[in-house]
Amino acid sequence: MSPKEDKDVESLEESLEGYKGKIMPVNKGSLTWDKDLIFVARTQRGYEIEFDAQAQWGCIPTESLLLSVAGCMAIDAVSFLQKMKCIISKFKIDIQGERNPTPPQYYKKIDMVIHISGENITPKKMERVIALSQEKYCSVYHSLRKDLEVKVGYVIE
Repeated sequence: MSPKEDKDVESLEESLEGYKGKIMPVNKGSLTWDKDLIFVARTQRGYEIEFDAQAQWGCIPTESLLLSVAGCMAIDAVSFLQKMKCIISKFKIDIQGERNPTPPQYYKKIDMVIHISGENITPKKMERVIALSQEKYCSVYHSLRKDLEVKVGYVIE
């Protein structure tokens, strides 16, 4: 481990003071029935998501939950790596969720693999950003069941 890499990882935590500090304490939205089992959800900012129980016209709610976990992890990871002076040229998360077979069919296990390439990206930095996201900053992850097993791996390409 180079001294510069150690310094980048250590200085990350200092630079996170106030990170995500300007959230709206209350989020609002609406969900409107369209037809059959199709609903249109609208965030307070006006973004729309279509939900469809048959997955013909939109995503099913559990898919959007799974993608929200990945989205939260991605935002944290890219933000943290940029603060550590990494230059990212590619970033993708593959995510898979295993659900309870009987109702309630909650997620029992989520596996994510981050595929990333760029400059100054090291295993130590990746392990730190994943740990910070899971332990402190990923609001979606912390809103889920406490018995949910979440594993995150990475591939530096």
